[in-house]
Amino acid sequence: MLLDIYEPGETPLPHAGDADTAAVGIDLGTTNSLVAIAVGGRPEILRDALGDGIVPSVVAYLDGDDEPVVGRVATRILEREPELVVASVKRLMGRGTGDVASLGGHLAQKVHDDGQGGMVKLDVGGRIVSPVQVSAEILRTLKQRAEMVLGKGVDRAVITVPAYFDDAARTATRDAARLAGLEVLRLVNEPTAAALAYGLDKGAEGLYAVYDLGGGTFDVSLLRLEKGVFQVLATGGDAALGGDDFDRILAERLLAARGDAIAAGDVKPVLAAARRAKEGLTDADEVSVDLDFGGKATRHPVTRAQFDDWIGPLVARTIAAARAVLADAGVEAGELAGIVLVGGSTRVPLVRGEVARLFGREPLSDIDPDEVVALGAALQAEALTIGSDTLLLDVVPLSLGLETMGGLVEKVIPRNTPIPVSRAQDFTTYQDGQTAMAVHVLQGEREMVEQNRSLARFVLAGIPAMVAGAARIRVTFTVDADGLLTVAAREALTGVEAHVEVKPSYGLSDEDMAEMLRASFENARADVTTRLLAEARVDGRRLILALDAALAQDGDLLAAGERAEVDTAKAALEAAMAGDDREAVVQATEALEAAGRPFAERRMDRNIRQALAGVEVRRLETRLQAG
Repeated sequence: MLLDIYEPGETPLPHAGDADTAAVGIDLGTTNSLVAIAVGGRPEILRDALGDGIVPSVVAYLDGDDEPVVGRVATRILEREPELVVASVKRLMGRGTGDVASLGGHLAQKVHDDGQGGMVKLDVGGRIVSPVQVSAEILRTLKQRAEMVLGKGVDRAVITVPAYFDDAARTATRDAARLAGLEVLRLVNEPTAAALAYGLDKGAEGLYAVYDLGGGTFDVSLLRLEKGVFQVLATGGDAALGGDDFDRILAERLLAARGDAIAAGDVKPVLAAARRAKEGLTDADEVSVDLDFGGKATRHPVTRAQFDDWIGPLVARTIAAARAVLADAGVEAGELAGIVLVGGSTRVPLVRGEVARLFGREPLSDIDPDEVVALGAALQAEALTIGSDTLLLDVVPLSLGLETMGGLVEKVIPRNTPIPVSRAQDFTTYQDGQTAMAVHVLQGEREMVEQNRSLARFVLAGIPAMVAGAARIRVTFTVDADGLLTVAAREALTGVEAHVEVKPSYGLSDEDMAEMLRASFENARADVTTRLLAEARVDGRRLILALDAALAQDGDLLAAGERAEVDTAKAALEAAMAGDDREAVVQATEALEAAGRPFAERRMDRNIRQALAGVEVRRLETRLQAG
């Protein structure tokens, strides 16, 4: 094998590409998307001829037109022909048809159900499209803009995703980029990208909170910035809300004031009017909203005080999530060096005020919150192609683990573990002669299997038949820098191996993920009690299985009275295992062990005698001395 040897500092980077193409940073947002490039550590948003850097994440599929329309023009079509337009598609990335019910009012299109499950598909004016295809159109538009501005091809990108995106949503994002003709250099969490933009620009160090309230997702992260290392200490949030939810609440209030029902086709125009009112209230104390549909035109005044009152409960949920992240990391608000705001929804005055009140200081605002994520992504794209001393350490948002006997979950990688990461843990067989092991991969914080999300299953076959507990199976979890998971299982004696790259057909929704975290906090004590009971039952069952096998082989070693005592203790353990008293199970297990101890000692004596039968004393002495 021939190896290339380079002088120090001259090793080519794996994503360097050539001079005729460029690598960009992309913020693929729920409401808006942007593309940026960094040159010499200076990031810049790539704008159109009118100086507009924002591309609305809206795609229109017009009748008889093969080419979808993306961006501002699609937004205008949205108000005219909403049935032909897809907006906020990011909420659907990685979702399955079974998740549609949880999406509530987020879907204006009809869902196309082909009866096969898997990824959700939309019927847009008779055209069936997937969220991956819609996102690919947005990415393709951003790619074309970048190529037009730069005058060269663009074939690589760092794309940002919410910290709460699971494996399915991240994989869907990669697939969309591939459809758009882009190689994904890295998927970077949005809060990390924002911190990167501020950190490298200001040379900042210390603890920073990133409060990211976009159109459809909410994340809050705590990061440590120190000597070029960006480490995420904790991440969380209530990702079931965003600026879209502000719009929806305002629209509901406007319709209530109007006092009539609304047809499905009029929903999007009303939401668009609500969004304009929300944006107007950022600078004005009062705005007027004109609604014209159903043959009736009405005007509705809305004050900032009213708007604050209506969205107050939603903003309070974000503040509660931020407090939880601080508690998770054991950090006081006063220890922070700064707070970074991300997402257009952070322009809402109530949001800024509540964030400042929580952290006791005004948040940083000298970078446009709509642009900061794309700028950070561009810096990371440059780092991956040109080189950088900056190291990004994102984290696993939810714990990853395996199912063990008794329906228990053994956590292999705890949540908030920095990625990339690889962790291994040894497991063994439960029954004599077991030649296969089913590996069930789970995600979540609870103690029992049914309380967590199933990610994948696979079987390791070819395990040598041995007594229970003798085999050694090493299971390795690997999470790469994009947050994608691979699980491998290997039997130590034979080397037989099986693995799975976790690519579920649909993913864990942001709402589900936030709910799983909330449930884990609320049920922590009850979960531990349930787990201890399950573990006690597993120990009891293992003892009974081992005892039954021993009695079948050497039952003659027990007198009738002794056998009756063992059978009585065994029956008592089985009865205790049927109940919910852990202490009773533990005591019954200890009682059965005590009742069976003389039997175990006699079995050991018999096995030793059988092993030594026919062995000369001199040869035995020689063997012992050699050993």
